Amino acid sequence: MSTSTLINPATEEVLRTVEMLDVPAVDDAVARARSAQKQWAKLAPAERGAALRSFAAVVDAHVGELAALEVANSGHVIGNAEWEAGHVRDVLQFYSASPERMSGKQIPVAGGLDVTFNEPLGVVAVIAPWNFPMTIASWGFVPALAAGNAVLVKPAEITPLTTMRLAELGLQAGLPDGLFQVLPGKGSVVGERFISHPDVRKIVFTGSTEVGVRVMAGAAQQVKRVTLELGGKSANIVFDDCDLEEAAATAPYGVFDNAGQDCCARSRILVQRNVYDRFMELLEPAVKGVVVGDPSSRDSEMGPLVSKPHFDTVASYVPDGAPIAFQGSAPSGPGYWFPPTVLTPQRTDRAVTEEIFGPVVTVLPFEGEADAIELANDSPYGLSGSIWTDNLSRAMRVSRGVESGNLSVNSHSSVRYNTPFGGFKQSGLGRELGPDAPLHFTETKNVFFKIGEL
Repeated sequence: MSTSTLINPATEEVLRTVEMLDVPAVDDAVARARSAQKQWAKLAPAERGAALRSFAAVVDAHVGELAALEVANSGHVIGNAEWEAGHVRDVLQFYSASPERMSGKQIPVAGGLDVTFNEPLGVVAVIAPWNFPMTIASWGFVPALAAGNAVLVKPAEITPLTTMRLAELGLQAGLPDGLFQVLPGKGSVVGERFISHPDVRKIVFTGSTEVGVRVMAGAAQQVKRVTLELGGKSANIVFDDCDLEEAAATAPYGVFDNAGQDCCARSRILVQRNVYDRFMELLEPAVKGVVVGDPSSRDSEMGPLVSKPHFDTVASYVPDGAPIAFQGSAPSGPGYWFPPTVLTPQRTDRAVTEEIFGPVVTVLPFEGEADAIELANDSPYGLSGSIWTDNLSRAMRVSRGVESGNLSVNSHSSVRYNTPFGGFKQSGLGRELGPDAPLHFTETKNVFFKIGEL
């Protein structure tokens, strides 16, 4: 088996090496998961719910440890990392109520009784991304467990540590051995085997649209179910009737959170032309005020990019001569630091049309409501976005007109565990989170009982 060397992105120091699993190891994990799943599904719903609550309690007791791991492995600032670990706890707590609420239906029919059952799929595989390793993994593995499945998680090769630790905490909490396993490895090995293995009944993938297309094509060979959460190029639409000061003050945090490494990042700011100049005047001090620094410091608001290759990719969107309006600051010396950057390019520039996944935002003027909607929709993606206006009718019209799965008005909120999350167009397929998420890990079985006449 090969190994992967993990690098602290803030210091470029070696953290540790992690063993990358091979195909026989994946096959063994699937076999163990199948056995564990059968026993898990036989438990009373209340027992499965209690097990998830126990898991939540153990995670709660280790929030500090998990956060420190994320700071070191991913470069997340400590405040964000603590929120992320707490989010995993909250997701577990929320879905611990699901097993006792998956009640099926009784449907009136002639000549008998018709009922439905929500049967677990069996073994589910989750392929998690590197940008929010433990939180996004939990969006897949927690509702899948609640629905009675076993789950295998492949973390990203460069950020596996928090997810690996969660698997250990699951065992500590009393989950059956083999029910929830984390399998570090290459996508071309572990991920491909998830797709080809006949006993893996569903793939949950979060990552690039390019890879998502390959996952979907591979899963189609076995008519395997998929949930895909893919790329984004979300718009932050600022109308002239909004609180312009608040819109400008909050705009950096809608795109530079996690150094812009967020599929929901509002990386296109669209501003009504008659307030464009004033907005830019207000935006500049807000951008320059973003504190970029040591992710372990509680004063830091933005950390480094995750790796040197990703740094090089982001930098390619800001070549010499790029239309830079202004930039924030970033530390010098070791680490993959990139300053918050505001560009004012043409609408056809690649910085406007492609997902950068870094702290780079473009600002474009628009003429009116129709132009704003057309510009926002001029993208293959449709994941998230914001609309700034004090006109309720306009907010409703624009929110219905923008082709996006998750929108917020006068804020930059995107993800809550108790509301559905997912994208339009090439941003994905299916929905995660919300009260119905466990149902997406089940098959509906319909049973008719013939009864005699009264």
